[in-house]
Formats: sequence, structure tokens, C-alpha cells
Amino acid sequence: MNHFEDRPGPSGVPELWCEGVRLSEIAEAVGTPVYVYSTATLERHFQVFRTALTSALPGRRILIAYAVKANPNLAVIRTLAALGAGADTVSEGEIRRALAAGVPAERIVFSGVGKTDEELVFAITSGVAEINVESEPELERLAIIADRLGRVPEIAIRVNPDVGAGGHVKISTGASDTKFGVSLSEARRLYARAAGMKAVRPVGVACHIGSQISDLSPMEAAFHRMRELVEQLRSDGLSVSRLDLGGGLGAPYHNSPDPPLPEAYAAMIERVLQGLDIDLAFEPGRVIVANAGVLLARTVHVHRRSDGRAFVVLDAGMNDLLRPTLYDAFHQVRPVREGNGAPPEPFDIVGPVCETGDIFAKDRAMAPVSSGDLVAFLSAGAYGASMSSEYNARPLAPEVLVKGDSYAVVRRRPTYEEMMAREILPDWQSQNLD
Repeated sequence: MNHFEDRPGPSGVPELWCEGVRLSEIAEAVGTPVYVYSTATLERHFQVFRTALTSALPGRRILIAYAVKANPNLAVIRTLAALGAGADTVSEGEIRRALAAGVPAERIVFSGVGKTDEELVFAITSGVAEINVESEPELERLAIIADRLGRVPEIAIRVNPDVGAGGHVKISTGASDTKFGVSLSEARRLYARAAGMKAVRPVGVACHIGSQISDLSPMEAAFHRMRELVEQLRSDGLSVSRLDLGGGLGAPYHNSPDPPLPEAYAAMIERVLQGLDIDLAFEPGRVIVANAGVLLARTVHVHRRSDGRAFVVLDAGMNDLLRPTLYDAFHQVRPVREGNGAPPEPFDIVGPVCETGDIFAKDRAMAPVSSGDLVAFLSAGAYGASMSSEYNARPLAPEVLVKGDSYAVVRRRPTYEEMMAREILPDWQSQNLD
């Protein structure tokens, strides 16, 4: 469920609202393109996910660490932090964002295959709950740094269980040929090695097999392997108190059957882990924020070519929403206001970026629009603004958070002057300017 729905506007014509605010009102005030997020949807999705886990897994200590990479806006993170969410982070910048948004350090997990020494120092001194170690060289560097700092961080060994899953090959992370984590056999040896170190404290193992997973069977296979690893490590006389099962549960994107509900996901985990006494961590991202956001764009014009193709040219481009170009991802695109009842037509929906790949949909059936009409990309709350760029010197789209009948700009659109002010001409060039 999300809180974007059609209601009559001031003229009586139905149009798309976010909670108690018309999207057209936001577009007029803030400009387009613009991302709009619903507080009520963020809260509902997190609460549904948490309730499913706590109901199916009573008596267990559970950390739900929101995957910041899905949507790193401070206001989004703060909304979830107020409900008790932790944060799954993959860079120093994401750790800093989580802390600034009010996530306590003891609820922050730090993952990533290429953590720099500087990032490890920051994570250790910040006191994050868990550093997910993804290779032996990283373990060696971490131990040296921790010893120098006089700290003993808690770590988990990230395992690649050789079970790949996800909505696209580029977001499948659990197969043996990906860069993430260590093999099951290597994990057993590496955990024992870490247990013998004085500078780190291994407390658990972690996995994450992919994103936008629509079938529970790969997850179930991976989680069985993780349980077996925990039991092997304990039989080796090692202490394992935490199992981080990652994220990856899919969100509905309107073009495919709905992914499993959180209740089914939690019931599967209960079956796999029945009788295993261990604390659990989860790293949901997309399932929380995808359907909590839309991208609003305005039609520049409709180009009907003599060969019969019709292009809806928008003021939003691939720099604003990269997923269709990068992953062939589907987003439902619809007019914000209902039209005159004309039947849908096939359009190529494109942006202004100077790339052939700047296309959101080909031959997409949509109600006809005209120059100036607003359209909404639905389910754009995850990996939309977070993957955007200033390619073609286009300003980043602003972000707006709605709560009830109020809204606030939570990231404003930069001016061109601000964009250029970040760059500095060398002395030999600036001296020649008038």
C-alpha cells in the first residue's frame, strides 16, 4: 500500500495526490523534475516489515538496518530512525548521513568490498555496531588499524553463499563470480583466524544475495547454507552470536506479479532457523522506500514523426532516473491529471539528455499528453535520487517530503552558479579572465 491516489482537484478533475497534497501544487511551487516522498508510506512499510519479523521470530533480538544506498536523503533516514530503524551503510559518507539523521552508532552496520583505511578508522572511532569484513586483506588491514587505535570492533564475515538472485544480473550479488564476500569454506577459516586476533572481535556472519528478489526459494537456499555455517563454526568451538541475512526482498513495480509479502519472508526465515539461538540483522532498502516516492516531470513537447513513431519528450532525463537505462527497469508512467478520455496510445517516453540511452520506455501505452502536462514516474523512491547525477550540466532534481497536508523541500535544486562554484580554475587560467 502507498499513499499516492487520485482525488478531485480544485476544478473537479481527478489528479494524483500524495497524502493530503496535490502533486501539481508541488510541481508549480518547486519546479520539475522533482522527487516526492510520502512519510505515511515510509512509516507503514517499515512497520509492516518489522511486525512480520517480530511476529514470526518472537524472543529474538532483531536489528532492522535500513539500506541507506536505496535513498540517502537525511529526512527519509530520520523518518525511519524515529521508528527504531538502524542503517546499513557502504561508505563513510553513508555512516555520516545515518549519524546526522539520528541513527545511533550501535544500530549502524558498515559493509562494502573496498573500505579504505580512512573509512575503517571513521567506522571504528564512531563505534558502529558491526563491520562486515569481505576479504582476508580487509581483515588484515582492519586488525592493524584497530590495534593502532586501541579499539576492538565487532565484525561479521560476509559470505558469498553461491546463490545468485535479483531482478537483474547487475543487482545479483550472491553468485560465486561476484566481487562480494568470501566463499563458505574460506569463511570458516577466516572466522577462526579473526577469533585468534586481539584487535577484532568476530560476532557473526553475513550474506546478501541480491536486490529486487521476487522468489523466496533462492533466499531460503542461501539461509540454509548460512545456518549450516553457523553450526559448523560453533562445532569448531567458536562463538557466533549474530546472523546478518541482508536485504533484497523485492518491491512491486506494476509490471510483474507482486513479490512475496514480508509475512511470507518472515515465515520462511522462521522455518530455516527454527531451534537456532542467534541474534538477527536485516538490511531492507527497496521494499521500504520504492513505493514511497514518485518522480514528477513535465512534458516539453510531443514529437510525432512522419514514420509513425511518437515521442513524449520530458524535462526529466536519465541523469535524474538512471534505472531504466542501467537495468532496463520498468516504471509506470502516467499523467498527473486525467485527460479527456482519449484512449491510450503507444509512445516512446524520453528525456533531454544527449544519449540514445536516455529513454524511459518504448512503445509504452499511455493516455495522450500535451506540452506542459505533468507526468509521474511511480515507484521511484529507491535508487532514483540516490543514483542521479549532473550529467549534461543538469542540476540535481530537488526532493520533497510530504506529511499529511504539509510538504517540505528536503533537498533543493542547486543553481548553476552553485554547481560551477565547486570548481576552481588554475591560476594560469583565472589570471587571463576579465
